[in-house]
Amino acid sequence: MTTEYRNRSLWHDNHPGLLDPRPPLAGDTQVDIAIVGGGYTGLWTAYYLLRLDPSLRIVVIEKEIVGFGASGRNGGWCVGELAAGPDRHEQIAGNDAARRFLAELFDSVDEVGRVAKREGIDCHFAKGGTIRLARNTAQLTRQREEVEHHQRRFGLTDDDLRLLGADEARSHLDATDVLGALFFAHTAALHPVRLVRGLGESVERLGATIAEQTTATAIEPGRVVTDRGTVRADVVVRALEGYTASLDDHGRTLSPLYSLMVATEPLNDDLWTEIGLAERQTFADDRHLVIYGQRTADGRIAFGGRGAPYLFGSRIDPATEQRSRIHDRLVETLVELLPALESVAITHRWGGVLGVPRDWFPSVGFDRGHGECLGRWLRGRGRRRVQSRRTHPRRSHHRHGVTPGRPPVGRPSVTQLGTRTPSMALHQRRPTGDGVGGPLRIAYRPGLNAGAVDVEADAIVVFSPLSASSAMLRCAVFAGR
Repeated sequence: MTTEYRNRSLWHDNHPGLLDPRPPLAGDTQVDIAIVGGGYTGLWTAYYLLRLDPSLRIVVIEKEIVGFGASGRNGGWCVGELAAGPDRHEQIAGNDAARRFLAELFDSVDEVGRVAKREGIDCHFAKGGTIRLARNTAQLTRQREEVEHHQRRFGLTDDDLRLLGADEARSHLDATDVLGALFFAHTAALHPVRLVRGLGESVERLGATIAEQTTATAIEPGRVVTDRGTVRADVVVRALEGYTASLDDHGRTLSPLYSLMVATEPLNDDLWTEIGLAERQTFADDRHLVIYGQRTADGRIAFGGRGAPYLFGSRIDPATEQRSRIHDRLVETLVELLPALESVAITHRWGGVLGVPRDWFPSVGFDRGHGECLGRWLRGRGRRRVQSRRTHPRRSHHRHGVTPGRPPVGRPSVTQLGTRTPSMALHQRRPTGDGVGGPLRIAYRPGLNAGAVDVEADAIVVFSPLSASSAMLRCAVFAGR
């Protein structure tokens, strides 16, 4: 079985530790919090909850092993961005909130590095930024407009985001047809399996139980039904992302979209001198069909992109993940970008699914009436807004917290709560005794280092960015006291 898991990606293959499954759930059990999904979403949630309250009884339920899905197969980018850009966040929350949110996102990249250092996780964390090449005039024009807009509208500086001329761009990455580039400082390259496996071990040290080889079939108010028994819990966190469709009644909740990758053999020093990426910068260009790459710590290029089709009915096909025509096109694209790689061997081909909201808006939510938390994705090259979802106390699987037969409650606004350090709270209507909605109070933090939340809230959201292909943000939701 270990061999089966090692074949899932380059990252699984060269992970130095064992990939043997942990024991499954040992029958029916009662806990404070049950987390369904052993990837970044679930493990960061468990980590911050236990840092905030070590007495919590937490179980993480995982069908395969920790890091089996997107958390272990992505491009190794840890990036301070969100899928919905700051302009959309500004429309919902206002300019000041959008600026503060960007600042928290940037700091959350450093938070991952801080946690890795504190927990002794050797995940090859290297904050070298992102070089995004402009290889035709249209791309160059878009980059100029983007940098000017973000600096003017959201207060970014050259220390965050700046334009590079052609010569400086090639000093970062000597690719073909380079006219210029955009450099984004708030990105780190890392080894995703080392990070997620290390995070799992940290969560266990803090007192959580991880039950692997345990399939959750349904999430119901106050319990998780599995093939190994039923877990009853005050709060259930749904953290399945691309595998959410495996749950009863969740076939359309998220779209499982594929991103595929290849990796080269380790390159020699002469090739690296020619190519660049001396600081392990992550790299892409500004084409519309996303590509992404990094220089790994062992001297390879790991390179990925989109293009694999969505499979009807939210189907997941393991054959697509291992070998497809898209992998061949990725190799062609990489060689076209860097011709020096033409004779270099491709040693690994893999892929996986991301759980993407059908409205392309990532969100977290906490339904106190049913004791259910959820995280909807997150990845993308733009910066991402987080939306609070709160429903009437009848179960709902509809995307803006809309219960059947009830009108939409509207998108939330953002206000400032009185905390020791700046934070934001997303407000949306929550049910009251007469059925009329009131504000849902959610305070969010970029990590424990931001200071304690000194405010009454229905939930505290602690953010950490994680990599899934080119970018990912995950959050932990802590029920308010």
